[in-house]
Amino acid sequence: MSDTTTAENAQEPRLVTETGIDRRIADIIEPVLIPMGYQLVRVRLSSQNGATLQIMAERLDGTMTVEDCEAISTAISPVLDVEDPVEKAYHLEVSSPGIDRPMVRKSDFSRWAGHLIKCETSILVDNRKRFRGKIISADDEGFTIERDQPAYGEEPRVVIPFTALAEGRLILTDDLIRDALTADKKAKAAQAANENFEDEDSPIN
Repeated sequence: MSDTTTAENAQEPRLVTETGIDRRIADIIEPVLIPMGYQLVRVRLSSQNGATLQIMAERLDGTMTVEDCEAISTAISPVLDVEDPVEKAYHLEVSSPGIDRPMVRKSDFSRWAGHLIKCETSILVDNRKRFRGKIISADDEGFTIERDQPAYGEEPRVVIPFTALAEGRLILTDDLIRDALTADKKAKAAQAANENFEDEDSPIN
């Protein structure tokens, strides 16, 4: 199986996607990112500094280096120039999702269980659309949070279906910073070990 096919099979669809011009840009760049082994997190065109096109992406293991950002920028710039989805000049900014990251895939909720999140839903869930609390668990249908400040009469825990999720983001805490740095260190160590194994396994001409 080729690396490209492996990357495509490993891609997990996003629960939260863009609309309008942001969606158009996402549709243009995502086919470029997938064969490179990256997954798109978010696209946002803002009026910052005239116009800024922010692309958030990451490797499948959740890591993202400065070199990764440069590689993505180099790969997508020519495609964006050809398709020309933005009618005015803009500044391209490629970055990692950050520690207090947007939550856009089901696996994000499993990976960061035990941490605080704030989210909004597109429909009423337990008579609310805004939630804040600790992720207790996640399955294929949705995720459970324990509210940090439940109102009178509210159950401490609420199950939010993924189909209702409109937006979600981790809340920055000391525990989150510690766990994010640990996860990043482990992922990079695994990458280095895999690269060493491939070098040792390569045929000698």
